[in-house]
Amino acid sequence: MSIEDSISEDTSGREPLVPKAVVSRLSLYLRELQHLHRSEQKTISSSKLGRALGFTAAQVRKDFAYFGQFGYPGIGYRCEELIDQIKKILGTDKKWPVVLVGCGNMGQALLGYRGFAKQGFDVVAVVDVDENVLEKTFQGLKVEHIERLPEIVKRHELKVAILAVPATAAAEAAERIVKSGISGILNFAPVTLTVPKNVSLVEVDLAMELEQLAFSVFQNQQP
Repeated sequence: MSIEDSISEDTSGREPLVPKAVVSRLSLYLRELQHLHRSEQKTISSSKLGRALGFTAAQVRKDFAYFGQFGYPGIGYRCEELIDQIKKILGTDKKWPVVLVGCGNMGQALLGYRGFAKQGFDVVAVVDVDENVLEKTFQGLKVEHIERLPEIVKRHELKVAILAVPATAAAEAAERIVKSGISGILNFAPVTLTVPKNVSLVEVDLAMELEQLAFSVFQNQQP
């Protein structure tokens, strides 16, 4: 079962077969297992995996049960094997070429982030409209005009875009992205976007995350 099939709604309009919270936890499990694998740990139990992430053993087992049975009696989970299984479920067992839309301060910072490549995401093109960055090279990629986006999408068979433009330009840029044939957008612009139902959208608002963090710190300081 692919993650795309498992979280999509059926024709009756019922809830997704796999809750989004479970999908989010899969990524957390994957990061922890990769850390354990780098430390040359071969196996781990559901209780230890859960404890490392703040979950119960029952929650860990329930999450994995949506996709099959991966543990071994008396052994637990084999770290390398479970890493491969989770990557297959998430679809990151293959390389995903990505286009970056926006090469300002945020875009340039994202280009320098090595974590994308480690998890199977390869930024292969950058587009913008700002003449100050057009035709310049960042991290080995020349910035092309956003008007060439449809050609770029076709050339690299792209399905995913990272949007890192100012809030005022985000809606227009998202519209261009959708028209180019992209079916998944990771939005770093501090604005809520509306996209067609057939386009997946994940929004990352760093200021909002800091607000949530500030709230938690404030609450913890209350008598």
